[in-house]
Amino acid sequence: MSATSQTIDQTKLDEFLGRFVGDLGAALSAALVVIGDKLGLYRAMSDGDPITAEELASRTGTDARYVREWLSNQAAGGYVGYDPASDRFFLTAEQSLALAQEGSPAFVPGAFQLASALIKDEERIAQAFASGRGVGWHEHHHDLFAGTERFFRPGYVANLVSSWIPALDGVQAKLEAGALVADVGCGHGASTILMAEAFPRSEFVGFDYHEASIETARRATSEAGLDSRVSFEAAPAKDYPGDGYDLVCMFDCLHDMGDPVGAAAHVLQTLAPDGTWLIVEPYAGDHLEGNLNPVGRVYYGASTLVCTPASRDQEVGLALGAQAGEARLREVVTAGGFTRFRRATETPFNIVLEARP
Repeated sequence: MSATSQTIDQTKLDEFLGRFVGDLGAALSAALVVIGDKLGLYRAMSDGDPITAEELASRTGTDARYVREWLSNQAAGGYVGYDPASDRFFLTAEQSLALAQEGSPAFVPGAFQLASALIKDEERIAQAFASGRGVGWHEHHHDLFAGTERFFRPGYVANLVSSWIPALDGVQAKLEAGALVADVGCGHGASTILMAEAFPRSEFVGFDYHEASIETARRATSEAGLDSRVSFEAAPAKDYPGDGYDLVCMFDCLHDMGDPVGAAAHVLQTLAPDGTWLIVEPYAGDHLEGNLNPVGRVYYGASTLVCTPASRDQEVGLALGAQAGEARLREVVTAGGFTRFRRATETPFNIVLEARP
């Protein structure tokens, strides 16, 4: 049946078009959040004092006319406040925490940097739709690598040391006493460095197949003064070196792997007999209808643009997707030889899984 032959409910159409307007405004504003972050516009407003477009331009070495239009967009979206009596703009404390204070648990510009990078890769992904071939992580726009770290790091800052590790059976005590830890799929090393700072008696090795990310992680480790206990090496998940690890971590990356069962089997081989595998994955239910919500929309979008293509680019190409769900992940982990598997804890954005031999 064609759309023209269906009865149109004008109220429902208006509701849909209203949703579309909101989405279009968000899509256009994504690039402006990246610009505001890159040019320091948010940081220059972080004190919360009302400021004119001219004053903000002067603080940041930018053009006042462009800044005025940028501020107007941000005010229309609720990302900055506006006082019409004084014609000044400002950040509330909450907006400042989310937009201007990198390292805060609520920092969001990294998410927009990630999204804008994936939009730039649209043509490449469309070609993959037609061919069925993969698109490797390393083939994406360079902003994806930095954006991914900046997107996930706030969640790690808020949860990794305070709740995720304590939820694992006996792991915190091992780390406090001195343990050997592998962080597989470490990217720029944000999770590795956070753990190393929290547990000064333990040693950490980060692995990632992406050499450029490993180089960035090494620089970050040197800047943090952790070279004596933290190292990074370029290696794939199915072939990273070493054994006797007390803890192996995979943060938001198992679903990206072409052969996650093979990766699970390798983790099992490299763990100490009483070791633990920590798996952090995007929050998802086991059925599509349970994921049809704003969080699921974000993750399905990322999964279509980067996670599924990345898996398809590797051997096996299982393509779990970012919304695999706990039951499917259990199948993968137990197929790799693990006998114990449980959900240790969760957040609105992640499920935290514990696997043991």
